[in-house]
Amino acid sequence: MKLHYRSLSLGLVSACAVFVLDQLTKYWILFDFRLPEKGSVAVFPGLNFTMVWNHAITFGMLGGAGAAGRLLFSTVSLAIVAGLLVWMARTQRLVIALLLGAITGGAVGNVLDRLRYGAVVDFIHAHAFGWSWYVFNVADAAIVCSVIGLILDSLYADRQHGMRDAHGAVRPGTGDR
Repeated sequence: MKLHYRSLSLGLVSACAVFVLDQLTKYWILFDFRLPEKGSVAVFPGLNFTMVWNHAITFGMLGGAGAAGRLLFSTVSLAIVAGLLVWMARTQRLVIALLLGAITGGAVGNVLDRLRYGAVVDFIHAHAFGWSWYVFNVADAAIVCSVIGLILDSLYADRQHGMRDAHGAVRPGTGDR
């Protein structure tokens, strides 16, 4: 296993940036803006700050797990973070390291919320024309956008460097990433 310190460094900077931005916005929303006292505040048409304590995982799944869920979700998240760090250290591609770092920073931010408050602080509520998205936070946005980035990169790389066979192996003569 070859470590790529440049990729790891960039990924860790990305993780720290997302983590700090996430925690600063949550601190601001809780203690300066005092959103828990207000419930929901219209920022502009289509965007509210709405206080939600998310005791579940993505999109409210497994919400009835209680206190054991908090520990389980945190443990699983940290195991995923460990895997992302290994991937980050092994990749030569800086854009992948950047995306993995953003996912890592977001995951750690949400774990800290679970351990500190017993739930994740969600407050960004986008809505329009009768449609309403789940309430989320900066960490969630970083995770979702980065996962989309990884998927798009994978699709693009497969087209650029040859198609893979049914088992994921690159067909001979088509190159590899």
